[in-house]
Order: sequence, then C-alpha cells, then structure tokens
Amino acid sequence: MLFPWTCQTEIGLPRLCRGESVANPQTMSPNVKSDFVPQPGSELASESDSACDDTRLSPRLSSRLSTRFARIRNDTENLCARLDPEDCVAQSMPDASPAKWHLAHTAWFFETFVLNKYLSNYTAFHPAYGYLFNSYYNGAGERHQRSARGHLTRPTLAEVHDYRRHVDDQLQALIGDDRLGKRPEIERVVEIGLQHEQQHQELILTDIKHLFAQNVILPAYRSALPSCAESAAPLGWVDVPEGVHSIGHAGEAFSYDNERPRHRVFLEGCQIADRLISNSEYREFIAAGGYRRPELWLDAGWTTIQREGWQKPLYWRGGPDGYTEFTLAGERELFDAEPVSHVSFIEADAFARWAGARLPTEAEWEVACGARAVEGNFADSQRFHPTAANARDDEASRQFYGDLWEWTSSSYSAYPGYRPDAGTLGEYNGKFMCDQWVLRGGSCASTREHLRPSYRNFFHAPDRWQFTGIRLAKESP
Repeated sequence: MLFPWTCQTEIGLPRLCRGESVANPQTMSPNVKSDFVPQPGSELASESDSACDDTRLSPRLSSRLSTRFARIRNDTENLCARLDPEDCVAQSMPDASPAKWHLAHTAWFFETFVLNKYLSNYTAFHPAYGYLFNSYYNGAGERHQRSARGHLTRPTLAEVHDYRRHVDDQLQALIGDDRLGKRPEIERVVEIGLQHEQQHQELILTDIKHLFAQNVILPAYRSALPSCAESAAPLGWVDVPEGVHSIGHAGEAFSYDNERPRHRVFLEGCQIADRLISNSEYREFIAAGGYRRPELWLDAGWTTIQREGWQKPLYWRGGPDGYTEFTLAGERELFDAEPVSHVSFIEADAFARWAGARLPTEAEWEVACGARAVEGNFADSQRFHPTAANARDDEASRQFYGDLWEWTSSSYSAYPGYRPDAGTLGEYNGKFMCDQWVLRGGSCASTREHLRPSYRNFFHAPDRWQFTGIRLAKESP
C-alpha cells in the first residue's frame, strides 16, 4: 500500500563522516584494535618441526593479511554504525537476519573455523554462542532457529561488539605469529572468512532495507539520493559466438569451490542485452497486464503471485500514475531510467517471455561479460542503489557488473568435476545445489574486490529482497 505518512527519519548518519569510505582504514572503529594481544594461556598448536623455513609466511604477507583483515572487519562495523541498537535486533522475515546477528555470526565463523582449530587451549568467548550464531553448518553442531533470530535480545549489541573485539584480538595475534607459514591452510581459511564477511555486509544492507520498508515512518539508512533526469540508453545486443568456450575459475586467486573447476561448454550463437531492463520497460509490462496473464508465467510463478498478491516489484508503492520506490535513502520518486530492482526469478522469467526474449544461461553470461573489466556501481561508493545506463556511458559503465545481481536461467548445480571443500566448510556451497537459480554480476551492495567473472550467487525463485534485476538474451538472428 501507499503509506499516507510522508515523514522520513534518517538513522544515525552523523556517526559516519561524510566523504569517508567504508573501506578507509582511517575510519577504523574503536572495536578493531591495533594492539592485538593473544588470549592468556593460548598458544599456537604444535606442528611437526620438519616443516622447512622457506614455507613460512613472510612478514610482508603477514602484514598484508593483518591489514586486510582489520579493514574488512571494520567495514562491517561502519555499516552498522549508521544504525541504532533497536535497528540491530529486529528481524523482518524468516529469510532475513538482524544486524546484530550478522555481526555475531561473522565473529563466530572465525572463532569456529580458525581459533578453535589452530589455537591450543583456546576457550570460547561464551559457551552458548556456538549455538546462537551458527547459521547452517550441521558439522558445527546444533543451532538456534533461523526464523527466531529476532527473538534474541541477549546478548546485547555491546556484548556482541565485545565478542568481535575478542575474536579480532586473537585472530590478529595468530596471523602475526611467525609460525603461520607452517600452516598455509590458516591463511586459506582466514581468506574464506573474509569473503564470507563481505557476503554478510551485503546481507546487512538488504536485510535492513527490508526491515525499514515495513515501517510507516519510512526510515532512511543514508542521505537522500540525487534525482535521475536521464533517459535510459536504447537497448542494444552483444553477440555471443557459437562454439566451445571455457567458464569457471582458473588460477591461484581466491574462488569458492562452486566456481571450480574451469571447464568447456558448447554454446549456440546468441545475443545478450547490453544493459539491464529499466523501470520504464517494466512499467510497460505491468500496463500490458503482465501480472494478470497466466500464459506468461511458469506454473510455480503464477501460483506464487496469486497467493502473495504480487502486482509490482517488491519496493514499488502506489499505482501507474504515481509510483514511488522505497530505497535505503527512504522513499523517493520512481525514475524510469534506473534499472528495475528487487524482482524475483519468476518475475524476470515472465518479463522476458513477454518481451519476446529469455534470460541468459550462466555460461552465456560469463562468455559475454566475463572478459570485461569488473567495473561499475558497487557498495564502495556508498550509493546503495542502482544507477541508470545512458547513451553516454562507455561499455564499462553499462551495468555488466554492480548495480543488480542478474538472474540467469541456470539451475544452481555442480560443475563437471566439482569437489566440495573438505570438512564442515564443505557445507558452504555444495549442499544448496537444489531448487535454486544462479545470479551473476554483483550489485550496488557488493564490494568491488569481492567480485570476479566466475562468481556464482544463488537464490530461490521467489526471492526478491536482494538487489536483483533483469538482463535479457535471445537467439542470434
């Protein structure tokens, strides 16, 4: 419904100085210390003395990892510094989590998979936190019900920050130990933890947006966005040549196990749109009766929109003569040139069918977009809202990366030769390869350094609280 209230409350913005990037080390929160001291009685677990000295982590590499760890952990703190304690406890739906839970869970990850394993005599910060802040790792023990995370008024937000400070202290001491080089797997797991933390930074933003959207006060997470007077660029098409192509991750740089191994695929010749679908184009779909025409929808999609009463994207308010859109900057006019966002797979599929096109497969997307520079509108800018693609933009600015995650027609499944990581960390991706769909490209809530051409995101078909959008594909003429 369109709320009759017009007031908007800006939450906590003075806490983060204007002009300071969330990735700026100079804005480091007092919760991330520089004088890390190991926990009394803890010491690095012993290893065989046969390891060669030349396998040790160099001081320069150790310093780099330490700096990166502090920066990424601080990024999370800065995202939440904009919030009041009340904002950090509430849970708006079962799929979302309170900001306080995200803060605690990302600390739990490092405590569970690094400190518990590699520090002898390590004592957990609190014996119940393993139960409260485990997400879905069956191998790590029982856990609190996901849909009831908003019931957790305790530990307090201050106690969660104490927990993070404790874990940071211990991790930094471990990273700085000159025996770390005898265990390259520590560096590997710390890197997984940092990538995991960046995923939760995006979830903090999408979960807060969903939470604030339930409130008739129309809270704003950030200051007002500029208006968009531009017109969307005409929709063009990029050729994807027929033939055998290679997709997936290759090389030594970090990737998740679901991006590997690199392998060959055969593609028929096709074309992929050179920008995302705009609000204006999606308005036309609605005006043409798109949500009332069952022939456009998959059966599961038609069932969903009938049951849920969907008639427009998640954060659109009002009607055809006066749509507004809820954003992290509060409610604002819906600008036609900006890409339509917060649409589900089933909505994206129906729009594509109405438009006489289809969604690309993930292989088509990677072949068409994977060789392009990873440039675009990311969380680093702190805009936290997609931007319009216009005719003046160069190719790097035409939304191939950033702005919105792009639905593909590919079911999330294993690549040929896939092997999950060993142990409990193997639950990170592999066990979810059922009834979900692949998205590519990142969003305005993703950090630039977190993305790469082979990155595979995945969500269920009805999910639309993430920053998701539509890129079309079609057969070659």
